[in-house]
Amino acid sequence: METKILILEDYKKSGVISAADAEKIKIAADIIRNGGLAALPTETVYGLGGNALMKEASKKIYAAKGRPSDNPLIVHISDISELESIVKEIPEKAALLAEYFWPGPMTMIFKKADIVPYETTGGLDTVAVRFPSHPVAMMIIREAGVPVAAPSANISGRPSTTSGEHCIEDISGRVDAIVDGGSSDIGLESTIIDITGDTPQLLRPGAVTKEMLENVLGVSVTEDIALKGPLAEGERPKAPGMKYRHYAPKAPMILVTAHSKEDVCGISKKILELIKTKEAENKKTALLCSEECLNEIKNDLDRLAESIDIKITGSRDDVKGIAHGLFEYLREFDSDGIDYIVAEGYSEEELGQAVMNRLKKAAAWQLIYV
Repeated sequence: METKILILEDYKKSGVISAADAEKIKIAADIIRNGGLAALPTETVYGLGGNALMKEASKKIYAAKGRPSDNPLIVHISDISELESIVKEIPEKAALLAEYFWPGPMTMIFKKADIVPYETTGGLDTVAVRFPSHPVAMMIIREAGVPVAAPSANISGRPSTTSGEHCIEDISGRVDAIVDGGSSDIGLESTIIDITGDTPQLLRPGAVTKEMLENVLGVSVTEDIALKGPLAEGERPKAPGMKYRHYAPKAPMILVTAHSKEDVCGISKKILELIKTKEAENKKTALLCSEECLNEIKNDLDRLAESIDIKITGSRDDVKGIAHGLFEYLREFDSDGIDYIVAEGYSEEELGQAVMNRLKKAAAWQLIYV
Protein backbone atom coordinates (compact mmCIF):
# COMPACT_ATOMS: atom_id res chain seq x y z
CA MET A 1 0.00 0.00 0.00
CA GLU A 2 1.25 3.47 -0.88
CA THR A 3 1.00 5.83 2.08
CA LYS A 4 0.44 9.57 1.57
CA ILE A 5 2.72 11.57 3.85
CA LEU A 6 0.88 14.80 4.71
CA ILE A 7 3.32 17.15 6.43
CA LEU A 8 1.71 20.19 8.07
CA GLU A 9 4.64 22.50 7.42
CA ASP A 10 3.05 25.70 8.75
CA TYR A 11 1.52 24.10 11.83
CA LYS A 12 4.85 22.51 12.78
CA LYS A 13 6.57 25.91 12.54
CA SER A 14 3.97 28.19 14.14
CA GLY A 15 1.27 26.08 15.78
CA VAL A 16 -1.29 27.66 13.42
CA ILE A 17 -3.20 25.62 10.83
CA SER A 18 -2.77 27.40 7.50
CA ALA A 19 -4.98 27.04 4.42
CA ALA A 20 -2.38 24.69 2.90
CA ASP A 21 -2.40 22.55 6.07
CA ALA A 22 -6.20 22.52 6.09
CA GLU A 23 -6.24 21.02 2.58
CA LYS A 24 -4.01 18.18 3.75
CA ILE A 25 -6.25 17.66 6.78
CA LYS A 26 -9.27 17.36 4.47
CA ILE A 27 -7.49 14.62 2.53
CA ALA A 28 -6.99 12.62 5.74
CA ALA A 29 -10.59 13.28 6.84
CA ASP A 30 -11.96 12.05 3.50
CA ILE A 31 -9.89 8.89 3.79
CA ILE A 32 -11.26 8.18 7.27
CA ARG A 33 -14.88 8.98 6.35
CA ASN A 34 -14.73 6.55 3.42
CA GLY A 35 -13.32 3.63 5.40
CA GLY A 36 -9.58 4.14 5.00
CA LEU A 37 -6.91 4.70 7.66
CA ALA A 38 -4.97 7.88 8.45
CA ALA A 39 -2.53 8.44 11.32
CA LEU A 40 -3.03 11.75 13.12
CA PRO A 41 -1.33 13.74 15.87
CA THR A 42 -2.94 14.18 19.28
CA GLU A 43 -1.72 15.81 22.48
CA THR A 44 -0.97 12.38 23.99
CA VAL A 45 0.55 10.22 21.22
CA TYR A 46 -0.17 9.74 17.52
CA GLY A 47 -3.38 7.85 16.72
CA LEU A 48 -4.23 5.50 13.86
CA GLY A 49 -7.61 6.82 12.74
CA GLY A 50 -10.48 4.98 11.09
CA ASN A 51 -14.26 5.40 10.91
CA ALA A 52 -15.45 4.06 14.28
CA LEU A 53 -18.91 3.25 12.88
CA MET A 54 -17.59 1.00 10.08
CA LYS A 55 -16.67 -2.48 11.24
CA GLU A 56 -14.47 -3.01 8.20
CA ALA A 57 -12.45 0.10 9.11
CA SER A 58 -11.87 -1.25 12.63
CA LYS A 59 -10.76 -4.57 11.18
CA LYS A 60 -8.25 -2.65 9.04
CA ILE A 61 -6.89 -0.94 12.17
CA TYR A 62 -6.30 -4.28 13.90
CA ALA A 63 -4.59 -5.63 10.77
CA ALA A 64 -2.40 -2.55 10.28
CA LYS A 65 -1.20 -2.64 13.89
CA GLY A 66 -0.97 -6.42 14.16
CA ARG A 67 -3.23 -5.99 17.17
CA PRO A 68 -5.40 -8.74 18.76
CA SER A 69 -9.06 -8.06 17.94
CA ASP A 70 -10.25 -8.37 21.56
CA ASN A 71 -8.21 -5.27 22.49
CA PRO A 72 -10.72 -2.36 22.40
CA LEU A 73 -10.22 0.79 20.34
CA ILE A 74 -10.75 4.32 21.68
CA VAL A 75 -13.37 6.35 19.82
CA HIS A 76 -12.51 10.05 19.39
CA ILE A 77 -15.01 12.88 19.05
CA SER A 78 -14.57 16.58 18.22
CA ASP A 79 -17.46 17.99 20.28
CA ILE A 80 -19.27 16.90 23.43
CA SER A 81 -22.57 16.90 21.51
CA GLU A 82 -21.32 13.89 19.51
CA LEU A 83 -21.26 11.70 22.62
CA GLU A 84 -25.01 11.07 22.81
CA SER A 85 -25.12 9.20 19.51
CA ILE A 86 -22.49 6.59 20.45
CA VAL A 87 -23.35 5.80 24.10
CA LYS A 88 -26.51 4.51 25.76
CA GLU A 89 -26.36 6.90 28.68
CA ILE A 90 -24.19 9.63 30.13
CA PRO A 91 -23.89 9.11 33.90
CA GLU A 92 -23.67 12.15 36.14
CA LYS A 93 -20.06 11.27 37.01
CA ALA A 94 -19.16 11.28 33.33
CA ALA A 95 -20.75 14.66 32.73
CA LEU A 96 -18.81 16.09 35.67
CA LEU A 97 -15.47 14.69 34.46
CA ALA A 98 -16.13 15.89 30.92
CA GLU A 99 -16.74 19.41 32.21
CA TYR A 100 -13.31 19.48 33.87
CA PHE A 101 -11.10 17.37 31.60
CA TRP A 102 -12.55 17.48 28.05
CA PRO A 103 -11.14 18.29 25.64
CA GLY A 104 -8.01 16.65 26.98
CA PRO A 105 -6.05 13.47 27.75
CA MET A 106 -8.85 11.49 29.44
CA THR A 107 -10.84 8.54 28.06
CA MET A 108 -14.09 7.36 29.66
CA ILE A 109 -15.77 3.97 29.36
CA PHE A 110 -19.52 4.05 28.60
CA LYS A 111 -22.18 1.51 27.70
CA LYS A 112 -22.15 1.55 23.92
CA ALA A 113 -25.01 2.49 21.62
CA ASP A 114 -26.02 -0.03 18.96
CA ILE A 115 -24.53 2.17 16.23
CA VAL A 116 -21.01 1.33 17.45
CA PRO A 117 -19.96 -2.08 16.06
CA TYR A 118 -18.46 -4.76 18.26
CA GLU A 119 -15.44 -4.76 15.94
CA THR A 120 -14.60 -1.33 17.37
CA THR A 121 -15.13 -2.27 21.03
CA GLY A 122 -13.24 -5.56 20.99
CA GLY A 123 -16.50 -7.48 21.43
CA LEU A 124 -17.51 -5.56 24.56
CA ASP A 125 -20.85 -3.87 25.32
CA THR A 126 -18.90 -0.80 26.39
CA VAL A 127 -17.10 1.84 24.36
CA ALA A 128 -14.07 3.96 25.25
CA VAL A 129 -14.49 7.62 24.25
CA ARG A 130 -12.09 10.57 24.21
CA PHE A 131 -12.39 14.22 23.17
CA PRO A 132 -8.81 15.26 22.28
CA SER A 133 -7.58 18.83 22.67
CA HIS A 134 -5.08 18.79 19.80
CA PRO A 135 -6.30 21.27 17.14
CA VAL A 136 -5.27 19.03 14.22
CA ALA A 137 -6.98 15.97 15.70
CA MET A 138 -10.15 17.96 16.36
CA MET A 139 -10.18 19.35 12.82
CA ILE A 140 -9.67 15.93 11.24
CA ILE A 141 -12.53 14.42 13.27
CA ARG A 142 -14.79 17.38 12.56
CA GLU A 143 -14.02 17.29 8.83
CA ALA A 144 -14.54 13.51 8.71
CA GLY A 145 -18.01 13.98 10.19
CA VAL A 146 -17.82 10.65 12.03
CA PRO A 147 -16.39 9.47 15.35
CA VAL A 148 -12.85 8.24 14.79
CA ALA A 149 -11.43 5.05 16.29
CA ALA A 150 -7.76 5.85 16.92
CA PRO A 151 -5.47 3.58 18.93
CA SER A 152 -1.81 4.52 19.11
CA ALA A 153 -0.24 4.64 15.63
CA ASN A 154 2.41 1.98 16.08
CA ILE A 155 2.97 -1.71 15.56
CA SER A 156 1.21 -3.48 18.43
CA GLY A 157 3.47 -3.96 21.44
CA ARG A 158 6.07 -1.38 20.38
CA PRO A 159 6.54 2.01 22.06
CA SER A 160 3.80 4.43 21.03
CA THR A 161 4.66 7.03 18.39
CA THR A 162 5.05 10.65 19.45
CA SER A 163 6.07 12.18 16.11
CA GLY A 164 5.31 11.91 12.43
CA GLU A 165 8.75 10.38 11.87
CA HIS A 166 7.95 7.57 14.31
CA CYS A 167 4.67 6.88 12.50
CA ILE A 168 6.40 6.68 9.15
CA GLU A 169 8.96 4.29 10.62
CA ASP A 170 6.28 1.97 12.02
CA ILE A 171 3.26 2.02 9.74
CA SER A 172 4.16 3.51 6.35
CA GLY A 173 2.90 1.03 3.76
CA ARG A 174 0.19 -0.22 6.12
CA VAL A 175 -2.15 2.81 6.05
CA ASP A 176 -3.52 5.25 3.49
CA ALA A 177 -2.05 8.43 5.00
CA ILE A 178 0.07 9.83 7.81
CA VAL A 179 -0.50 13.41 9.00
CA ASP A 180 2.76 14.80 10.42
CA GLY A 181 1.93 17.56 12.92
CA GLY A 182 5.15 17.54 14.93
CA SER A 183 5.81 16.18 18.41
CA SER A 184 3.11 15.21 20.89
CA ASP A 185 2.92 17.49 23.92
CA ILE A 186 2.38 14.87 26.63
CA GLY A 187 4.04 11.75 25.26
CA LEU A 188 1.92 9.19 27.14
CA GLU A 189 -1.47 7.76 26.22
CA SER A 190 -4.65 9.08 27.83
CA THR A 191 -5.96 8.23 31.26
CA ILE A 192 -8.79 5.66 31.04
CA ILE A 193 -11.55 5.62 33.65
CA ASP A 194 -14.57 3.29 33.73
CA ILE A 195 -17.70 5.09 34.97
CA THR A 196 -20.23 2.37 34.05
CA GLY A 197 -20.38 0.95 37.59
CA ASP A 198 -21.23 2.39 40.99
CA THR A 199 -17.56 3.05 41.76
CA PRO A 200 -15.29 4.79 39.22
CA GLN A 201 -12.36 2.59 38.26
CA LEU A 202 -8.98 3.60 36.83
CA LEU A 203 -7.99 1.30 33.98
CA ARG A 204 -4.94 3.16 32.71
CA PRO A 205 -3.11 6.08 34.38
CA GLY A 206 -2.19 9.14 32.36
CA ALA A 207 -1.80 12.92 32.55
CA VAL A 208 -5.16 13.22 34.28
CA THR A 209 -4.09 11.57 37.52
CA LYS A 210 -6.06 9.48 39.99
CA GLU A 211 -5.82 12.33 42.49
CA MET A 212 -7.25 14.79 39.95
CA LEU A 213 -10.17 12.49 39.21
CA GLU A 214 -10.93 12.01 42.90
CA ASN A 215 -10.80 15.75 43.57
CA VAL A 216 -13.45 16.39 40.91
CA LEU A 217 -15.68 13.43 41.73
CA GLY A 218 -15.42 13.76 45.50
CA VAL A 219 -15.18 9.97 45.85
CA SER A 220 -12.42 7.37 45.83
CA VAL A 221 -11.39 5.90 42.47
CA THR A 222 -10.45 2.22 42.58
CA GLU A 223 -7.71 0.70 40.43
CA ASP A 224 -8.21 -2.21 38.06
CA ILE A 225 -6.26 -5.35 38.87
CA ALA A 226 -4.38 -4.99 35.55
CA LEU A 227 -2.42 -2.07 37.07
CA LYS A 228 -0.76 -4.55 39.44
CA GLY A 229 0.31 -7.01 36.75
CA PRO A 230 -0.68 -8.60 33.41
CA LEU A 231 -4.14 -10.14 33.07
CA ALA A 232 -4.37 -13.90 33.33
CA GLU A 233 -4.90 -16.06 30.27
CA GLY A 234 -8.54 -15.92 29.19
CA GLU A 235 -9.30 -12.58 30.84
CA ARG A 236 -10.68 -9.99 28.43
CA PRO A 237 -9.17 -6.46 28.57
CA LYS A 238 -11.63 -3.63 29.33
CA ALA A 239 -9.45 -1.02 27.63
CA PRO A 240 -6.31 -0.70 25.48
CA GLY A 241 -2.96 -1.67 26.99
CA MET A 242 -4.29 -3.91 29.75
CA LYS A 243 -3.55 -7.43 28.57
CA TYR A 244 -0.76 -7.59 26.06
CA ARG A 245 2.90 -6.61 26.17
CA HIS A 246 2.92 -2.89 25.45
CA TYR A 247 5.32 0.01 24.89
CA ALA A 248 8.20 -2.42 24.59
CA PRO A 249 11.58 -1.95 22.88
CA LYS A 250 13.01 -4.89 20.97
CA ALA A 251 15.66 -5.63 23.60
CA PRO A 252 14.72 -7.20 26.94
CA MET A 253 14.51 -4.63 29.72
CA ILE A 254 14.66 -4.77 33.50
CA LEU A 255 13.32 -2.06 35.77
CA VAL A 256 15.03 -1.24 39.07
CA THR A 257 12.85 0.63 41.53
CA ALA A 258 12.11 1.15 45.21
CA HIS A 259 9.10 0.69 47.45
CA SER A 260 9.53 4.17 48.91
CA LYS A 261 11.46 7.41 48.42
CA GLU A 262 13.62 6.52 51.43
CA ASP A 263 15.06 3.56 49.51
CA VAL A 264 15.83 5.41 46.27
CA CYS A 265 19.57 5.58 46.94
CA GLY A 266 19.79 1.81 46.52
CA ILE A 267 18.56 1.97 42.92
CA SER A 268 21.81 3.36 41.48
CA LYS A 269 23.91 0.71 43.21
CA LYS A 270 21.74 -2.11 41.84
CA ILE A 271 21.74 -0.60 38.34
CA LEU A 272 25.54 -0.48 38.34
CA GLU A 273 25.69 -4.12 39.45
CA LEU A 274 23.39 -5.21 36.61
CA ILE A 275 25.34 -3.24 34.00
CA LYS A 276 28.62 -4.81 35.13
CA THR A 277 27.05 -8.26 34.83
CA LYS A 278 25.77 -7.65 31.31
CA GLU A 279 29.06 -6.09 30.20
CA ALA A 280 30.87 -9.19 31.45
CA GLU A 281 28.55 -11.22 29.21
CA ASN A 282 29.55 -9.00 26.25
CA LYS A 283 26.01 -7.65 25.94
CA LYS A 284 25.54 -4.27 24.29
CA THR A 285 23.90 -2.63 27.27
CA ALA A 286 21.78 0.51 27.61
CA LEU A 287 20.86 2.60 30.62
CA LEU A 288 17.72 4.71 30.95
CA CYS A 289 17.96 6.88 34.05
CA SER A 290 17.70 10.28 35.69
CA GLU A 291 20.47 12.87 35.99
CA GLU A 292 20.71 12.09 39.70
CA CYS A 293 21.18 8.37 39.12
CA LEU A 294 23.87 8.94 36.50
CA ASN A 295 25.77 11.32 38.78
CA GLU A 296 25.77 8.70 41.53
CA ILE A 297 27.43 6.02 39.37
CA LYS A 298 29.19 8.02 36.62
CA ASN A 299 32.73 7.42 37.87
CA ASP A 300 32.17 3.68 37.92
CA LEU A 301 30.47 3.71 34.51
CA ASP A 302 33.43 5.54 33.01
CA ARG A 303 35.64 2.59 33.92
CA LEU A 304 33.40 0.17 32.01
CA ALA A 305 33.16 -0.33 28.26
CA GLU A 306 32.46 2.83 26.25
CA SER A 307 29.69 0.99 24.38
CA ILE A 308 27.13 1.61 27.13
CA ASP A 309 24.23 3.55 25.58
CA ILE A 310 22.95 6.08 28.14
CA LYS A 311 19.71 8.02 27.79
CA ILE A 312 19.01 10.68 30.41
CA THR A 313 15.33 11.23 31.21
CA GLY A 314 16.05 14.47 33.10
CA SER A 315 15.66 15.14 36.79
CA ARG A 316 13.70 12.80 39.03
CA ASP A 317 11.67 15.84 40.03
CA ASP A 318 10.62 16.63 36.44
CA VAL A 319 8.01 13.91 35.89
CA LYS A 320 6.45 15.73 32.94
CA GLY A 321 9.82 15.77 31.20
CA ILE A 322 10.31 12.06 31.86
CA ALA A 323 6.87 11.29 30.43
CA HIS A 324 7.40 13.44 27.35
CA GLY A 325 10.61 11.72 26.22
CA LEU A 326 10.01 8.16 27.41
CA PHE A 327 8.82 6.50 24.19
CA GLU A 328 11.35 8.40 22.09
CA TYR A 329 14.20 7.00 24.18
CA LEU A 330 12.85 3.45 23.97
CA ARG A 331 12.65 3.76 20.19
CA GLU A 332 16.21 5.11 20.03
CA PHE A 333 17.43 1.97 21.80
CA ASP A 334 15.90 -0.09 18.97
CA SER A 335 17.79 2.01 16.40
CA ASP A 336 21.03 1.56 18.37
CA GLY A 337 20.85 -2.25 18.27
CA ILE A 338 20.87 -2.72 22.04
CA ASP A 339 20.96 -6.22 23.55
CA TYR A 340 19.78 -5.37 27.06
CA ILE A 341 18.27 -2.34 28.81
CA VAL A 342 18.51 -1.41 32.48
CA ALA A 343 16.04 1.29 33.53
CA GLU A 344 15.53 3.34 36.66
CA GLY A 345 12.12 3.35 38.34
CA TYR A 346 10.48 6.47 39.75
CA SER A 347 8.01 7.51 42.41
CA GLU A 348 4.45 6.43 41.54
CA GLU A 349 2.84 9.54 42.94
CA GLU A 350 0.48 11.44 40.60
CA LEU A 351 1.87 11.48 37.01
CA GLY A 352 4.63 9.12 38.15
CA GLN A 353 2.00 6.36 38.25
CA ALA A 354 1.52 6.69 34.49
CA VAL A 355 5.27 6.74 33.82
CA MET A 356 5.80 3.62 35.90
CA ASN A 357 2.81 1.88 34.30
CA ARG A 358 4.48 2.28 30.88
CA LEU A 359 7.91 1.27 32.17
CA LYS A 360 6.56 -1.87 33.86
CA LYS A 361 4.84 -2.94 30.65
CA ALA A 362 7.89 -2.11 28.55
CA ALA A 363 9.90 -4.37 30.87
CA ALA A 364 7.23 -7.10 30.65
CA TRP A 365 6.90 -6.76 34.45
CA GLN A 366 10.56 -7.72 35.02
CA LEU A 367 11.16 -5.65 38.17
CA ILE A 368 13.76 -5.54 40.90
CA TYR A 369 12.79 -3.74 44.10
CA VAL A 370 15.61 -2.46 46.30
